[in-house]
Amino acid sequence: MASPLTDRPMEIAILTVAETTSSTVYGMNDLLCSAGRDWGLITQGQPGTPLIRPTIVSTSGEPMQVANNGWIMPHRSLDADFHPDAVCVLEIAIAPHSDFAIGMSEEIDWLQHYWRKGGIIAAACTGALLLAEAGLLDDQDATTHWGFCDFVSRRYPKVRLHPNRALVTSGEEQRLIMAGGGTSWMDLGLYLIARFCGVEEAIHVAKVHLIDWHEVGQQPYAVLSCGRKAEDAIIAKCQVWAAEHYDQPSPVANMMALSGLSERSFKRRFKQATGMTPIEYVLTLRLEESKQILETSDMPIEAVAEAVGYQDAGFFGRKFLQRVGTTPTQYRRKFQNLRRHMGAGKRCPASLCSPHPGKYQ
Repeated sequence: MASPLTDRPMEIAILTVAETTSSTVYGMNDLLCSAGRDWGLITQGQPGTPLIRPTIVSTSGEPMQVANNGWIMPHRSLDADFHPDAVCVLEIAIAPHSDFAIGMSEEIDWLQHYWRKGGIIAAACTGALLLAEAGLLDDQDATTHWGFCDFVSRRYPKVRLHPNRALVTSGEEQRLIMAGGGTSWMDLGLYLIARFCGVEEAIHVAKVHLIDWHEVGQQPYAVLSCGRKAEDAIIAKCQVWAAEHYDQPSPVANMMALSGLSERSFKRRFKQATGMTPIEYVLTLRLEESKQILETSDMPIEAVAEAVGYQDAGFFGRKFLQRVGTTPTQYRRKFQNLRRHMGAGKRCPASLCSPHPGKYQ
């Protein structure tokens, strides 16, 4: 069976740099190789015709040591005449707020050239930062790993970022495709297979590899607050107070009284220092602590709500769903079971498990 769109396998390049993680590169390589081939092998004992030919590329084409002491052997080097059907830029192991693009000018130039020639560019996790650095995401919808969204918003203010979405397509003719963080590169791979080879083939590959689509996005996996401590000494003092007293009534009014500032000045300085309004900050603290309680105890939902400062369990549930993307019960089922399967023992202190120390340790 040939690809429904061409008489040859689709060529999808996987672009590698020194900061690339080898697991995502070879994982995507294997996933794309599976399209058209493995379903017949498993169900009928005969491999089918491969529909996608992945090509691992780098600027030099030479074997290279990458992140985490991995090694990658590219299939070829980049050049101006190389025009695959699509190119993937996967996870790059960098720290948020770093000058990661130093040394990547050749890759950025190639991506810009490839885009101008009508190419399709897909990115997973922090690979999207390379697209943003190339200017390809200006005035476009985008997503990336939840831990880098604050960095992207600050460094690339023209990007319309969707932190909660696991997959975003945008740009002219939807030629920009981005997946969120972690294993969402699998979602990206399935999407590419569906786009080039058909939905049925993507479902076959998902079944072969036991892949669950991240239909609820990144929200359940994300830490809601970045844990940034304010440089403003007065606001930092309020943060410390909030970390221990977020469950008390009227926490914002209490912080404002502690600051000694007028209401207008307090709210302005708090937002400037933390990136959140005071009420958003308290909500984040409460929800992060409730996530920890749900993961590590069988406390009834009503009791969890009360423990973090909400007398109305229904209101708590609505806020939880809005910010986390699942109901408290669904969240507990997912992550409590994960902890149990992994043999987790006592609940770790909130000071270790979350950016803000909690009261229920």
